Amino acid sequence: MESTSMSRRNFLATGSMAMTAGMLWNRPAFGANDRLAIGVIGVGGRGMSLTADLAKLRDSENVCVTAVCDVWRKNRENAAARVERWFDNKPFATSRFQEVLARDDVDAVVIATPDFGHTPIMIEALKAGKDVFVEKPMALDLDNANEAVDLTRSLERVVQVGTQRRSEGRWKAARAFLEAGSMGHVSRISACNSFNHPRWARDYSDCVEEDVDWEAYLFNRPMVPFDPKLLRRWHLYKMCTNGLSGLWMCHLIDAAHIITGATYPNNAVANGGNYVWHDGREHSDVFHALLDYPEGFLFDWSMSLANAAGNRYNIHGRYGTLDLDRLRYSGEGGEEGKQIEEGVLEPEPDENHMANWLKCIRTRERPNGDIDYGHEHSVATIMAAEALHTGQRQCYDRENRRIYPG
Repeated sequence: MESTSMSRRNFLATGSMAMTAGMLWNRPAFGANDRLAIGVIGVGGRGMSLTADLAKLRDSENVCVTAVCDVWRKNRENAAARVERWFDNKPFATSRFQEVLARDDVDAVVIATPDFGHTPIMIEALKAGKDVFVEKPMALDLDNANEAVDLTRSLERVVQVGTQRRSEGRWKAARAFLEAGSMGHVSRISACNSFNHPRWARDYSDCVEEDVDWEAYLFNRPMVPFDPKLLRRWHLYKMCTNGLSGLWMCHLIDAAHIITGATYPNNAVANGGNYVWHDGREHSDVFHALLDYPEGFLFDWSMSLANAAGNRYNIHGRYGTLDLDRLRYSGEGGEEGKQIEEGVLEPEPDENHMANWLKCIRTRERPNGDIDYGHEHSVATIMAAEALHTGQRQCYDRENRRIYPG
């Protein structure tokens, strides 16, 4: 009988051969009459939501889901049945993402696995010649993020990151408002997200070992004994995600980049702890991060899982404050005699984030949530998570694309 390490080597080697074969084939640009065939990798709650988005675009964007992948048989069979109903097409179904990437009837893939799979699977998809929609956070590891960006550019792939605020009109309107200059210099952006119920506490009583391809699930993680909580409540564990920074702050820091035009922070500090939910979690339930930007502003973001008050997204300028939750601006806090008048921000029209990706697959243009932006939010969230976990301020070297304590 093979050892676990040997079988895992074979598992990865099989995928590597499939990727090498895929690199030999450069896909042409797609015309409006060419059906786009999509594989969905990870068809739990988020993956099925994205699949439903594709179903709504079936006719308008001429798209079909031809393959689904999930390590849990329950998810996989449920997804296959829904896809057959929504697209009048029985999809290929597998527990191993390499089999999806090796298929000629898959033009592009949606990756909606737990966080630790996002960039490693995306890298293999890019090597296989696929365009990619990848859920946030794009990356937990900076080396992976760097490699993914380089591959995307060298192989001329289209990558859309699932930070959908890039397609929402309020953030574009806020950027135009700030660029007009009436707020004066923006020195601080303050954001907070809070809720007070255990939304992560998914039932795992029906998740049994014989229904899970455990080796496929832990494809790039240490092989540990089967534990359904690692699959159903993966948000709680360090081997699966870097905590609230990656899970939540990625959206809010990306929004700060949208409205200011900033890209990477100079440094980050963070603090937090597990104060309320003593449920076996390895991540904090209250978190606060501060990030300093070379454009001359401080971004602060906090999150509480134990009190639902305090959601906000405020931009503080020299002459007033913009409240992006309420879409209102005023002279509150502004310099005496120079305060802006109170008003309402008119958001630009929203765009469908998934449709934008599909259109860009055809035109080969960069999508709204291009991988460059994914790299930027990944750097910021990795820095904040590392600052919390190490207790040290983290700095970013733009020239060499590395994070270091300092």
